[in-house]
Amino acid sequence: MRATVIGAGVAGLTTALTLAERGLAVEVVDRNAGLGPGSCSWHAGGMLAPWCEMASSEPIVGRLGASSLAWWRERFPGVVAKGTLVVAPARDLTELDRFARGTERYEWLGEPGLASLEPDLVGRFRKGLFFPEEGHLDPRRALSALVERLTTLGVPIRYDTELQPEAAAGDLVFDCRGLGGRTDMPGLRGVRGEMAVIRSRSFALSRPVRLLHPRLPGYLVPRGDGVFMLGATMLESEASGPVSLRSMLDLLGAAFALHPALGEAEILEFGADLRPALPDNLPRVERTGRVIRVNGLFRHGFLLAPALARIAARAALDPHFDTELAHAHLA
Repeated sequence: MRATVIGAGVAGLTTALTLAERGLAVEVVDRNAGLGPGSCSWHAGGMLAPWCEMASSEPIVGRLGASSLAWWRERFPGVVAKGTLVVAPARDLTELDRFARGTERYEWLGEPGLASLEPDLVGRFRKGLFFPEEGHLDPRRALSALVERLTTLGVPIRYDTELQPEAAAGDLVFDCRGLGGRTDMPGLRGVRGEMAVIRSRSFALSRPVRLLHPRLPGYLVPRGDGVFMLGATMLESEASGPVSLRSMLDLLGAAFALHPALGEAEILEFGADLRPALPDNLPRVERTGRVIRVNGLFRHGFLLAPALARIAARAALDPHFDTELAHAHLA
């Protein structure tokens, strides 16, 4: 059986790898010139945090995300499995309580516990939530590793190729184009996200830290060697273009609220892109004839892509598999 995967973001690459590992002859095509800023996956945070995401998403996001953790660990040695820390300023501890009520698999930590996990946060926060089973990865390194693994399996990737699903070769076509597939998925919209990459020579973290703050919420994800990815914004806007001045101030303000030492950090990069989202902000796998669409991963791309790839592969190999019941199959 031959399959064409359209789209070489994290959804397309994980789908292609899942199919190739199951014995299908796979080809990947992508309209971009190569891995890089043309894909929203390039600007992702890379947090594998299913239980944190449960606090602001439907429970299915947590269940599907949890099923992806082992997939990443088995295929990408760069996964850092040191958990996630969630903190809030003393005046906003009610936000921490609210967050805890929406999730599970966490430990409450006081100041000594926080200090043992992240010494550079000593004296900054009185309480925190620690999610020990979560992890994170560097999305750009992970995408490169997926391409390398596909190449080893003999899967060709053709860049600079614009292709519509109905024109694709193969017995099956997997449409993983994100917003490029909106004409075939009514309701698909873009949600703008913005990020910064910074470097600090006087501040260190071992794991992602999420700051709950009424005005300046954000998260800081360590990339190694003093480099961090800083994110927070989620705007209901399809405007493309560089990061706005307002968002830049919010991002940097969140970093400074986490620790004043970050005020001396170097700004290495700002970036923005549009995340594909459906009206309920939940992902979908849909089949119409030989075309299987994987889309709507919203802000959970790296977290959910392996689970969605499994659903897509089952839909391809089992004609009786009902994607509407896929969540139940994977729960």
